[in-house]
Amino acid sequence: MAPTLFDEKPEPGDLIEIFRGTYQHWAVYIGDGYVIHLAPPTETARGGAYSMMSVLCDKAIVKKEELWEVVGTDQYRINNLLDDKYKPRSSDAIMREAQKLLEQELPYCVFRGNCEHFATELRYGKAESRQVRQAVEVGVGVGVAAMIGVGVLAVAAAIFGGGRKEKRENQ
Repeated sequence: MAPTLFDEKPEPGDLIEIFRGTYQHWAVYIGDGYVIHLAPPTETARGGAYSMMSVLCDKAIVKKEELWEVVGTDQYRINNLLDDKYKPRSSDAIMREAQKLLEQELPYCVFRGNCEHFATELRYGKAESRQVRQAVEVGVGVGVAAMIGVGVLAVAAAIFGGGRKEKRENQ
């Protein structure tokens, strides 16, 4: 049995967040020990660095697999992360939609159509990815910090560097 973070039993329609080290894989629990998820060819339990290659994929398959097969030895938790923002669809609606999508090849983009987008769209009818939003926020923050750093250096160079030039010209 795979390690969990919580001993809760998932209910049909629950979002399952699987911790893969540097990222999270997402699935939707559909009952009887099964999940449905959007899986690029590189997405496997215990895939390690190979699973990170999904950023290069442009297609993925909607798969129905046992929760334990998808989780492997990774930790997971039930995480209905947007329940406070959106009303979850009924479990019947989620199951119907999941069955329609099963085994289909869908476009995959780590920024616009990843496994978290897929899972949240099934549960809420809204495709969102907290991972992407956080990555963008971090990237923007690093970019702003770098621009501020460059600006401070430019100002310091103008203030302190200009005086040396004037001294040399006066000598």
